Amino acid sequence: MGKIAVITNDLQGDVVYLTPERTAVMTDAQPHYIAFLDEMRRRGHTVYHLQLINLPDDPNANRRADGTLPLQRETEGAAILSAFLGEGDVVVEKNKDSGFYETKLHDLLQAEGVETVVVTGLQTQICVQTTAADAFFRGYNVWVPAECVVSDKAADRDRSLAWLAGYCATVASSKEILETLDTKGELPRMVVKTLP
Repeated sequence: MGKIAVITNDLQGDVVYLTPERTAVMTDAQPHYIAFLDEMRRRGHTVYHLQLINLPDDPNANRRADGTLPLQRETEGAAILSAFLGEGDVVVEKNKDSGFYETKLHDLLQAEGVETVVVTGLQTQICVQTTAADAFFRGYNVWVPAECVVSDKAADRDRSLAWLAGYCATVASSKEILETLDTKGELPRMVVKTLP
């Protein structure tokens, strides 16, 4: 099987610190999440950070209460949080929730021979779910580590994980993912159910 890449979604100050609830769940998840990224890097897998940048003419971009637009290029709030960055990581700009929609991600992954993506980040029910589905549509083998995805509300996260597992991804703990890599040398494709 081809190479494996880890994809993160929206590990940016303007996203992570948007609400006290989100900040709290990210604070809880961060040590384990960073450890997983480090273990994947140690095994030779590249981490691709999807950086959400709002375009000024996007009518669907969420604005602050004062009308200003967050997540602007070259602003502190749009930068990938340094705690999650590692040597050799790649930052890919996106302007919509999915990391594959009108971005360079697919071309970059194809150039590296990537066939399996491990999708992480926040929010689970929005950017993680749309990125995972778009990866599946493009033929990638998709895995999602359950503790490395975050939502403001646990119910949103759990509902999204159930949807992903039932449709397009193998959802497992990060420990299971690492153990599978170490024992099998790959992350097998999800078994597709055959029709009668």
